[in-house]
Amino acid sequence: MMKTTKKAPPAFAPLKTAWSVAATVAVGSPPAKDPEWEVRPCGMLVQKRNPDTDTAAAAAAVAPPLSIRVRVKHGAASHEIYLSRQSTFGELKKLLSERTGLHPQDQKLVFKGKERDSAAFLDIAGVKDRSKVVLTEDPAAQARRVLEMRRTASMEKAARAVSHVSLGVDKLAAKVDRRRRCS
Repeated sequence: MMKTTKKAPPAFAPLKTAWSVAATVAVGSPPAKDPEWEVRPCGMLVQKRNPDTDTAAAAAAVAPPLSIRVRVKHGAASHEIYLSRQSTFGELKKLLSERTGLHPQDQKLVFKGKERDSAAFLDIAGVKDRSKVVLTEDPAAQARRVLEMRRTASMEKAARAVSHVSLGVDKLAAKVDRRRRCS
């Protein structure tokens, strides 16, 4: 005859059912929904979470505003510009050119004591809501633009003169052509 041995129950048996904890309900309030519980693989009993609401609430609480207000000082004038955090200094220059009348290439933007490149992003440079930026005119860029405008103006003038002479030659060619037909 063979002896049968009984197996001892395991020291730890994972729970397979969901547990509910009785919530205390105040008089006159609707009964609260019992939280659901789950057993983690390590054996810890924890309250179930809804990942959609938790991450959305956390993101809304932590996320900075989509647009920021930048204070720009230009001489005695001060301007407040609203733009996206991910904008570049070049986009800020375009918005400032509408208000100041300065061409974006003639502007220098100084933030935290450094001149910033037009391609640099505001958020990477550390510009936050209500940050202060100083706008100065770049005299060298202004001089370059004036020289370029003079050069293009002289080229346009020469092109107009050439087209005027060409028009005169075409008229004379038409007259010569008519006279040849008549003779």
